[in-house]
Amino acid sequence: MSATLVKDLVEAGCHFGHRASRWNPKMRPYIYARRNLIHIIDVRETIRGLLRAKKYLSQVASGNGLILFVGTKRQAADTIEREALRCGMPFVSERWLGGTLTNFRTIRDRLSRLEDLEVIRAGEGIKSYSKKMQSTLSREYRKIHRNLNGMRTMTRIPECMVIVDPKKEHNAVKEAQKLGVTVVSLIDTDCDPDKVDLPIPGNDDSMRSIELIVKILADAVLAGKNQATVKQQIASEGADKD
Repeated sequence: MSATLVKDLVEAGCHFGHRASRWNPKMRPYIYARRNLIHIIDVRETIRGLLRAKKYLSQVASGNGLILFVGTKRQAADTIEREALRCGMPFVSERWLGGTLTNFRTIRDRLSRLEDLEVIRAGEGIKSYSKKMQSTLSREYRKIHRNLNGMRTMTRIPECMVIVDPKKEHNAVKEAQKLGVTVVSLIDTDCDPDKVDLPIPGNDDSMRSIELIVKILADAVLAGKNQATVKQQIASEGADKD
C-alpha cells in the first residue's frame, strides 16, 4: 500500500511546498530538501500524518461522531463539498462565519430561518409579498444557503474538524482550539503545525493534492461508519437471540 500511496502522492504534487522564503521554521521536521528555492516536503512524513489521521477519523466515525470538513479556498471548495457529502458529514466550503462553533446557537437559528424561507419560496405564500419584499427574501435565502447549507446536518458541535490550510482557515482553528475540537489538517510549509492536533504535511494549493488527501480522509470516515453499522447489526442479532 505504501509504495502505491507514495506514487499517488508524488504524481499529485503533494511534495511541493512553498518558496523557501515563505516557510515557517516549525515545519523543518517535515521538509526533505530545498530545490530551486522551493521546499520539498518529505513524503514519508505525509504518509505518517495520513495514517494517523485515517485511524483517528475511523474511530470517531465508528462511534457516530460528527466530523466537520472545512476548506474555503478556491482550490479546495469543490472537493470539500463533494467528499463531505459522499461520507455524509457537514462542511463549510464558502465562508467561515465568525462564531460558527463558539456561537453555535445563532448558527442553528439561521438554519431554521433558511428552512422557513424555503417553505415560503416553495408555496403560494410568496405571492402575497410585494415584489420588493420578494427580492429581499430571495437575497436573504441565497446568502444563508451559500454560507450555511453544508451544515444542515450539524445538530451539535463536532468532535473533529478536517481543515485544508489552517493558515487560511485560522478563525476556524481558533474556535476549534477554544472548544477542544480536534483538528486534522493538510498543512503546507508556510503553516504552523503546533496549531493543529493531527498535521498532514503536504501541498495545500494544488487541486490534485487536495483531492487526493481529502478523498483518503473521507474514505476513512466511510470505513468507520461501516464499522459502526456492523457493530449495530451484531448487537441487534444478539438481542434477537436473547
